[in-house]
Amino acid sequence: MSDIHPFTIETAGQEIEDLKQRLSLTRWPDKETPGDWSQGIPLAYMKEIHEYWSNSYDWTARLAEINQWPGFKTELDGLEFHFLHIRSQSKHARPLILTHGWPGSIVEFQKVIDPLTNPSAHGGDDTDAFHLVVPTLPGFGYSEKPSRPGWNIQRIARAWDELMLKLGYDDYFAQGGDWGAIITQEMGVQNLGHCKGIHVNMALALPDPDTMDDLTELEQSALAGMQFYQEHDSGYSKQQSTRPQTLGYGLADSPIGQAAWILEKFYQWMDCNGHPENIVSRDELLDNVMMYWLPDAGASSARIYWESFGSTGRDPIDIPVGCSIFPKEIFRTSERWARKRFSNLVHFEILEKGGHFAAFEQPETFVDQVRRCFQHIR
Repeated sequence: MSDIHPFTIETAGQEIEDLKQRLSLTRWPDKETPGDWSQGIPLAYMKEIHEYWSNSYDWTARLAEINQWPGFKTELDGLEFHFLHIRSQSKHARPLILTHGWPGSIVEFQKVIDPLTNPSAHGGDDTDAFHLVVPTLPGFGYSEKPSRPGWNIQRIARAWDELMLKLGYDDYFAQGGDWGAIITQEMGVQNLGHCKGIHVNMALALPDPDTMDDLTELEQSALAGMQFYQEHDSGYSKQQSTRPQTLGYGLADSPIGQAAWILEKFYQWMDCNGHPENIVSRDELLDNVMMYWLPDAGASSARIYWESFGSTGRDPIDIPVGCSIFPKEIFRTSERWARKRFSNLVHFEILEKGGHFAAFEQPETFVDQVRRCFQHIR
């Protein structure tokens, strides 16, 4: 562990001055023609974000909230990674690595860290405690940006196993959503012997052709959701998986451009009753945007799509798997579809409320699901 060193996120005053200057020089597009979000994030809302970000948002205070958790950096497979490492005081605690996706960050997990590490203070049992490791994906946040191709999900999954072993965890669990779910499932596919079980809130298990003549209501809804995604919601992924560099020039230069690119997906993928701030605060949304803006991670974070889109893995997984199906998730699966891929499905539950950013949106439900899943694997 000699090459693991503490790391605290710091922001120079000139970085904030640059942000405010760029915000002051924003050139706005014309207003959308329909009276809804169907063409993207509305001009009026982005002007609200602009005013708040420019005049009211307190990054210093918000950063203190993020930095309350112990942060570190270490080199994995030639690249330096930022991660949080929060050890529980419980003697029963088990190691768990939590992985975010795009357009998320470690900010997503802030509300679940204490309940997972200190369950007795949050209505849980001491035996449900976890030592948490929360890494930042390559090219995201304050992890190093790859300078050459090759950092696909398979390589990240191997790096996560190396990280857990480096921290002294010979056996551990893994959890993730979005790309975090894909990486977590890849860890199950690789089955290097150390990951003893996984939990995902975006389970990728393809529809079973044998069920097409006898679809359940959930399966019909899941197929309709997949069609909607392909036809109306996947333009961002096509751009990021084919031309992330071209996109990056706008994201690197315009904070409002970067914010709009991210915030529209929070609206679309959260169970938020028509507005993202119905479920998370404006400060929380901007905290996440800052994890892209300050380290200039617009292009580098998009490259995970270029590296891995279309090769996200459909191989069977034999280690224990838990799935939590939230109603506003992008891709949903049924239990019988899941069992086709996951031969050792130990937990499967359909939730009544929540979306793509489960830990961010519904932290209490998320914590309960993680606990219940890993109670099956002691």
